[in-house]
Amino acid sequence: MKKGKRLQLGDTIGITAPASPTKIELVLKAVKAVEALGFRVRLGETCLLNDGGYVAGKPEDRAEELTNMFQDPEIDAIMCMRGGYGSPQILDALDYDSIVHHPKLFIGYSDITALHIALLQRANLATVHGPMAASELSRDMSSYTINSLQKTIMTSAPIGKLVNPIGEDIICLVEGEACGEIVGGNLCLISDLMGTPYELDTRGKLLFLEDIGEEPYRIDRMLTQLALAGKFADPSGIILGTWTDCQSRLYPAGSDVLQVCKNIIVPFQKPTIYNLQAGHCNSPLSLPLGVKATLYAERKELIIEESVVEG
Repeated sequence: MKKGKRLQLGDTIGITAPASPTKIELVLKAVKAVEALGFRVRLGETCLLNDGGYVAGKPEDRAEELTNMFQDPEIDAIMCMRGGYGSPQILDALDYDSIVHHPKLFIGYSDITALHIALLQRANLATVHGPMAASELSRDMSSYTINSLQKTIMTSAPIGKLVNPIGEDIICLVEGEACGEIVGGNLCLISDLMGTPYELDTRGKLLFLEDIGEEPYRIDRMLTQLALAGKFADPSGIILGTWTDCQSRLYPAGSDVLQVCKNIIVPFQKPTIYNLQAGHCNSPLSLPLGVKATLYAERKELIIEESVVEG
């Protein structure tokens, strides 16, 4: 597995916008927030672009900037400005061979899930499902989220047990122990990539899923698609994250997300936990992807057995 270098204070983080655009005031706040953590910032041109209102520049420009940031020896890590929409547009345009030879920390989530999957499966690169410059860092982040990010990107020792914020309990849906590399991310993006060359490989993995703003029936539809494709039969275990604003407005008396997961995922009898605080939530933790971990479901514990960085 390829890994980026362990970050130290004073290192340079390149900020790029591979998906949706951001208002200039948030861009400025994002830069100041990353600098406040002790890092230098290289701001990508895409962070100031808007093509059609919903993507930050043309696909070829976003792909070129991301590839260039991997190649640039003066950039130590890459953080996405925000998610939104657009990452799948650039998957075919990235230079994966170059990324293999220039591995770096890559941080983001939500729509960035498409890039996490592609970088793992095409460049064998471990990445971080974590807070982004405009989405979290430019706003008031909890000390929990900051500490989790710093530990993940600045520590070369094994990360160890992930602990939720106080008041957020992990739920065991299926007991058991499972080991494997953590893969996954946003459910919508994983569903969107089904049938493409970037379809997520879950064989022997710990599959992580989360989402935001989806009706339970839509989550049911996407989970059913994954179930029919064998994506719940193949992994060693399943980690379910947060499901913010996924209460039904159309069918308020119907099943909630927890019940949908019990209906579709539990029958596969893979060790499964629910409500790990990773994803679209108030205090998200940083979850390394592509690294080995052990899930003790009945103990409601996820142990990261290695670091996502080297050095």
